[in-house]
Amino acid sequence: MKLVLASRSPRRRELLALLTDDFICCPSGTAEEIDGTLSPEALVQKLAREKARAVLPRYPDRLICGCDTVVVDPSGKVCGIPTSRAEAADMLRRLSGKTHRVLTGVCLLTAERETVYAEETKVTFYPLTDAEIEAYLATGEYRDKAGGYGIQGKGGLLVERLEGSYHNVVGLPVGSVARAIRAFCEEEPR
Repeated sequence: MKLVLASRSPRRRELLALLTDDFICCPSGTAEEIDGTLSPEALVQKLAREKARAVLPRYPDRLICGCDTVVVDPSGKVCGIPTSRAEAADMLRRLSGKTHRVLTGVCLLTAERETVYAEETKVTFYPLTDAEIEAYLATGEYRDKAGGYGIQGKGGLLVERLEGSYHNVVGLPVGSVARAIRAFCEEEPR
């Protein structure tokens, strides 16, 4: 079955290419609004589902993969993509020296059925000085990254350890996605 990635993220595109070259990207255009009434797991699943459903009418005969990633700080607050340098600095200060969670919601969708799940990775940051935070912000990497950092770049220098999928922190847990796609394609439509 032909695959459509409902994303504009170059990182997700690169990660999905580890599984197959036979896919196209189609940004959903949906707003990624953080709904504080939902648990972080329910939030990322809802956002992934909305992205996939927005793309399905354009590709009704294909398998759509929608994803959304958030960082959950140690207090349980969801950190999306920072809207300013100051907001990114605040996020990094809250993560400094502590363990936080990175959640990615994944939705696999066709016209007949859908599968939605959330993958979690725990990430522990080194204690960060204000100078380290400012040096990281100066790279500009924070601009389009949930939680204000990118583990695949210089943000990896902030990470002391992680438990779970590294690729999940980048934005697409390719190991579980590969298994979910296989199970989805093997399942009989209802």
